[in-house]
Amino acid sequence: MQPAHMNLKILLPYKVFAEQKNVVRIVAVTHQGSFGILPHRLDCVASLTAGLLVFECDGADEVYVAIDEGVLVKTGFDVLISVRNAIGGLALSELHQAVEQEFMHLDEQEQQLRSVLIKMESNFMRRLTEFHHDRV
Repeated sequence: MQPAHMNLKILLPYKVFAEQKNVVRIVAVTHQGSFGILPHRLDCVASLTAGLLVFECDGADEVYVAIDEGVLVKTGFDVLISVRNAIGGLALSELHQAVEQEFMHLDEQEQQLRSVLIKMESNFMRRLTEFHHDRV
C-alpha cells in the first residue's frame, strides 16, 4: 500500500525556506485560481502567483505561507515549490501585516535601484556623446 502523505519543500533563490514531511493537503494559487493537491494527484507543474500557500500535515493545524511568484512541481509524493520570496511562521492575522511591511521594504529598494540605474544610464549617454564629439 502506498503512503498517503507528501513531502513538501519550499525553495528560495538563496536557501531552503521550509521542508515538511507527512503533508496531506496543499492549496496553491495560480493565474487561473486556487487548486488543491492531495497525495494521489497526478504529477503536475504549475506557475504560481503571489498569494497564500496553505498546507496541512497529518494531525496538525493548517500552515499558511505568503509566497511570491514561482513554480510548483509535483512528482510522485514530492512537491517542490520554488519562489522568489516567502514569509511564514506567523498566525494568519500577523501574516497580512508582515506581507505589507515586506512589500513596502521592497518598494523602497526598487526605488533606490531605479535611481541608480537612471544615473548609470545618463552617465553612459553623456560619455557616449562625448566620445562621438571627440571622434568627429
